Amino acid sequence: MPDFAAFDYSSILPFIAIGFAAQVVDGALGMAFGVISNTALLWIGVPPAAASAGVHTVETFTTAVSGISHVLHRNVNWKLFFRLVIPGIIGGVLGAYVLSNISAGVAKPFILAYLSGIGVYLLFRAFRYPPQHKEPRVVEPLGLVGGFLDAAGGGGWGPVVTSNLLVQGATPRTTIGTVNTVEFFLTLTISITFLTQLGWAAFTVATIGLLIGGVVAAPFGAILAKRVPAKTLLALVGTILIVTSLFGLWRALH
Repeated sequence: MPDFAAFDYSSILPFIAIGFAAQVVDGALGMAFGVISNTALLWIGVPPAAASAGVHTVETFTTAVSGISHVLHRNVNWKLFFRLVIPGIIGGVLGAYVLSNISAGVAKPFILAYLSGIGVYLLFRAFRYPPQHKEPRVVEPLGLVGGFLDAAGGGGWGPVVTSNLLVQGATPRTTIGTVNTVEFFLTLTISITFLTQLGWAAFTVATIGLLIGGVVAAPFGAILAKRVPAKTLLALVGTILIVTSLFGLWRALH
């Protein structure tokens, strides 16, 4: 394990700030904690595998609380849950394994390009909200792809899976509740996979900072969700991700 006793804890502050900001947005939108956290970690120089491992370790705790809350409030569509959970876990394990066994220099441009795409997609979603509700047809492949991209990119399960289900006409309340509940099992599996591939090197001070910031910010996200329109938040998140990811991609390619 890392030697935390010899660590300068003043350097944990940026990670606390990242976790706080990401959780505020995630609490308001029901998505984007992983994408925002991973983009910021990559931007400040954290290796891709370590960044993804840290983000998913934190999300194991935050999604556990979120999932329990959604179950208690009957926001979970159990039929949709069981259609998503197995493909999502399989995709997550594959993504974590691939990311843990390739060069960080090779992975970074592809991951940043993927995150830029997520930003464009979120921006698109801000101007096209789901119309009439109906049962989604494409679920299992979406779970597989979402799980893989979430592990390989350090985030994306919520934006990819939730948004695609809503585009298909799924009911927003139960879709967000179900996807968040599945995410606990996904992040737990991904974290364990990273541990087997990277050892304790996967758990850094960045992980602790994100966890502190995320926990402290949880109540603020709920308040923000009531006061700021979801379309506005989606547009802001999409714009931030596009700018930060493209800047990081430019740095990685030069």
